[in-house]
Amino acid sequence: MAETEHAEPSVALPRQRWLVLAVVSGSLLLCGVDLTVLHVAVPSMSRALEPSPAGLLWIVDVYSLTLAALLVTCGTLGDRIGRRRMVLSGFVAFGLASAAAAFSTSAAQLIAGRATLGVGAAMIMASTVAIIRVVFTDDRERAVAIGVWTSAHSVGATIGPLVGGLVTAKWGWGAVFLINVPVIVVILVVGARVIPESRNPVPRRWDLAGVALSVTGLAGVLYALKQAGEHAGVNGVIVTTAVVGSVLLCVFVRRQRRIAEPLLDFSLFRERRFTTATLCVIGCFGSYVALLFFLTQWLQQVGEYSPLRAGVALMPLAGANAVGAVTAPWVANRWGSRWVLPGALALFAAALAAMAVVGDSAHYGVLVVPLLGAGYGAGIVMTLGADSILSAAQPERSGEAAAIQETSFELGAGLGVAVLGSVLTAVYRTGLPQVPGLGPDGRAVAEESFAAAEDLTATLPSRTGQTLLRSAQQAYDHGFATVLTLAAVGLVITATMAAVLLRPRKTS
Repeated sequence: MAETEHAEPSVALPRQRWLVLAVVSGSLLLCGVDLTVLHVAVPSMSRALEPSPAGLLWIVDVYSLTLAALLVTCGTLGDRIGRRRMVLSGFVAFGLASAAAAFSTSAAQLIAGRATLGVGAAMIMASTVAIIRVVFTDDRERAVAIGVWTSAHSVGATIGPLVGGLVTAKWGWGAVFLINVPVIVVILVVGARVIPESRNPVPRRWDLAGVALSVTGLAGVLYALKQAGEHAGVNGVIVTTAVVGSVLLCVFVRRQRRIAEPLLDFSLFRERRFTTATLCVIGCFGSYVALLFFLTQWLQQVGEYSPLRAGVALMPLAGANAVGAVTAPWVANRWGSRWVLPGALALFAAALAAMAVVGDSAHYGVLVVPLLGAGYGAGIVMTLGADSILSAAQPERSGEAAAIQETSFELGAGLGVAVLGSVLTAVYRTGLPQVPGLGPDGRAVAEESFAAAEDLTATLPSRTGQTLLRSAQQAYDHGFATVLTLAAVGLVITATMAAVLLRPRKTS
């Protein structure tokens, strides 16, 4: 049964609706920027805070994982207490967390700050689409508004590395968070004046047990992944944590299928097109965000690029991604989503494979064509995948489908960095060759991370330090190529699955 929305009479001023869209889209753009803005600043941040490999991965993707875990919960709460209140509270939390992250003096503080940023972003993102539906009563205008809203987050994630490079080069890594504060203050002031209050008069129950099961289970599985990468193997604690986390996630799924008002309605996944599109979005966006992250590290650590130069080097990828997103509907109308979606995934996979084979940080020119192919293919998949998720659900369930769509993007981003990052860490550690003149203690330090190895070179004799730096660069280069290859294989499997599952059903 469709939900009946309720909005206060004072909110539906026609002249304000586009300003409301500007506020919610601007805030979503900022959420997207924060997903990737730290990528270019990681080397300088690592030298300042000295996180462990697992700690570094937590710093990078705790934001997206927290956001994914709380999106649906915050949406349910917004329905109950009012979407305007939820969004404005999210603005405040986002601004305070940005300031806290900017002035972090340890890896633990930065992880906590990034997690709080994820909470604020979940509060913002969870209610914005419902606000748009209330403000834009005309179907045609609403379609345009939702299109702008959908693209804002992807554009933010794409330009994040460039913004991070510019800011880091000028003011240091902490400024990538501090720039959020004045922007969020403006958004908060304007939003408080123009965003209408609305709520669902018959809101769903808030499943606290479901929230605890999903968050704890996901955290357990990801902790095991990161620790396995850091230690290049498994032990009893890692296995136990992984098993407990998996069991909790299974209990969560069973609970959601049984209760009357679930956080996530898994019955939507009975629709083959819905399930396929969701898996395509998770695999594609996960690989895309991981590529943004690892490519910026590879260019700086192996190619010795400056943060600004690394950000600029990603512009072909970002530009092609935007073109792919814009042209996706035209391409799908011409050749059909059944062929375009698998084809775009295959193009993305081929581009990653090409970078793994011929990628050379010293010769940027050979990277341009693969970057263009990767960006264009990913842009098509993100747009068509998101559209397929929404269109595969019944109109009265569009809100639930939108929540799953947003969650799939964020979960893909977090899982992509977590899984591939653990692989890269393990390959780097096992692939670091013996360095003449470097003792066991020095090797243990060098194995922690590339940044640790780079800092260690300053304390060693010149010849030993140079040998260690070259060895660390070779090990990281091998790890980067391995990650690209694995991502390409995963995308090929996803493309094959999409080609099979998206075929038309036979009719009797």
